[in-house]
Order: sequence, then structure tokens, then C-alpha cells
Amino acid sequence: MTHPYLEKTRHPRVLAHRGLVTAAGGDSGVWENTAAAFAAAQAAGVEYIETDCRVTADGDVVLFHDETLQRLTGEARPVHSIRTRELSRIFEAHGGILTVAEALDLFPSTRFNIDVKTLAAAAPLGPVLAEHTHRTLVTSFADRNRRATIEAVLRAGAGMRPATSAGLRTIAAVRAASSMHLSATRILRGIDALQIPERRGALTVLTPALLRTARSHGVEVHVWTVNGPSEMRRLVAGGVDGIVTDRADEALAVLARE
Repeated sequence: MTHPYLEKTRHPRVLAHRGLVTAAGGDSGVWENTAAAFAAAQAAGVEYIETDCRVTADGDVVLFHDETLQRLTGEARPVHSIRTRELSRIFEAHGGILTVAEALDLFPSTRFNIDVKTLAAAAPLGPVLAEHTHRTLVTSFADRNRRATIEAVLRAGAGMRPATSAGLRTIAAVRAASSMHLSATRILRGIDALQIPERRGALTVLTPALLRTARSHGVEVHVWTVNGPSEMRRLVAGGVDGIVTDRADEALAVLARE
């Protein structure tokens, strides 16, 4: 059965990678994973936003990708050591940082693809996502993070689990099983999507065999991070179900013509 997260939306899917920072937004200092970046994605017509979460020193789950502030501000402090109020001040001139709860409230029609970067986020995410499982997908490179989050959501009283995308170990197992023509039924149980790069180093992750295996189990395949129009067209023509992109506005225009 298809999860509601994947129903009644355009296909192939365009997932705005950390929102959308347009040229004008970048010139004005807007950062990724901010209220301004999400608003730009929504204004462009995006239905899905891919984002990331970490926990602050106050225990709030905020939308932030990196472990530290180094890339954005030049400071090496980890996010978990910073109070939420200070993060808000830092982000004030760059689009505004959001907690997961705030993002769900501010963008009630948007479907969120949430990468749980730390196990510490799992428990507090439970009650936050419990009323939004129809429009949230939980993922993580670490399968234990996504599983712990799903368990926390169900403990919080959710009527159904959020959608989920496999972690690295599960993806590797599916890739191996598909290449050896082995059953992946057990591996893919409870998985709604495989969100993968086309390649990882010298290894081709996205193969025709993996696509066939996913499709035979009702599992979608989304490829990240794809910013070139020709690559978008090629991947969709090859059978992928979704594109994770920094250029969601361009992707919508390109794929609308396909």
C-alpha cells in the first residue's frame, strides 16, 4: 500500500534540497534550511522539501545540516552546544532558523523529507511528528536513527508511521541483493523509498537491477543531488521516481516538459 506521503502529488517528484536559495536570495544572504529558503521553494510550486535536523543545547530539534557552524559562519562550535536563542540570532539576517515544529506549522501544505542527523533527535521528534505522519518522511544515513524516530512517533500516539527512506546499510543490502538476483522482500519491508546518489565513489549505486527490485516491491527511488537539466531528464527517463535538487524551480520547469 502506498503511503499517503506519496499520494496525490506530481510524479516524478521534485524534492527541494534544504529548500531553495535563488540567485536573489543568495545575494541577500539567505542560507539553506531556513524559513526564507522554504518560502522560496513553496513559492516556486514545490510540494516536497528535503531538510535535516539536529538538537540544540536546549533540546530543541532545529533544521540544520552540518554538525558544526564552520561552513556557514567559520565557527567550529557544534550545534548541540549552542542555545536555541543564540542560533536564532545568528540566523536572523540569513532567512531564519526553524524548529521542526515551527516548519510544520508555517508550511502546512508542504511535505517534509527529514534527515535525522543525530540519535538525540529521535525521542523529541516523536510528539512533533505524530500529527503529521501523512506528510512526513523520516530518513537518515544511520538506520538506527530513522528506526528510533519512527518508534518515538508511534509511542507518541500516531495512528500510522511516517513514510521512511532506507539508511546506508539497507541501501547496500538492496544493491547487493539486486545485483545477485536475490530476494529483497525482507530488506525492503517497511521502506517507502530508496534515496540514493547515482554513484558513490567508484561504485554505481543506481543500477537497472536496483530500480527493478525497488519497483517490484512498490518502493520509490529518489536520486540526490541533481542540479543539471540533462541529468534530470536522463534519470527520469531511466525510471527514477524523484529528484532531490538545489534547483527545484528549474527542475519543476524541466520535468513539466517531459
